Amino acid sequence: QVQLVESGGGSVQAGGSLRLSCAASGNLYPSYCMGWFRQVPGKEREGVAAIDNSGTTRYVDSVKGRFTISKDNGKNVYLQMNNLKPTDSATYYCAAMKNDAGLCRFYPFRESQYEYWGQGTQVAVSS
Repeated sequence: QVQLVESGGGSVQAGGSLRLSCAASGNLYPSYCMGWFRQVPGKEREGVAAIDNSGTTRYVDSVKGRFTISKDNGKNVYLQMNNLKPTDSATYYCAAMKNDAGLCRFYPFRESQYEYWGQGTQVAVSS
C-alpha cells in the first residue's frame, strides 16, 4: 500500500515562488512514475508535471519554463513553482504510477494510469 502526502502549499503574490513536496511511503515498483496534477472548482483536474524512474520529465505547456519537477534518492517528489500566476491557483495533487513501462513519457497526464493519490495541498496566487 502506497501513501502520498503533499505539503508546501500556501498563499503567494504573482511572480513569487513555492516548493511543493510529496512524501511517499510504501512499496513502489522499480519502474514508476510520479506526477503532479491540479484542479480548480468547476474544472477538470489537469496534469502539470511528471517524472519517471530515469529522471525524464514532462510538463503541461502552461508551466514550461516556470515549474520544475524533481525527486530525491528516496521516494519523494517535489514541484518547484517559480513566477507564479493567478491562473496557477488550484489544489495540487501528487500521484504515483507503480508500473510505468514507458507510459510516463508518452502519456504522462492520463489520470487512470496513476494508482495512488494524495489528498492535495492548496495554492493561492494573488495579483
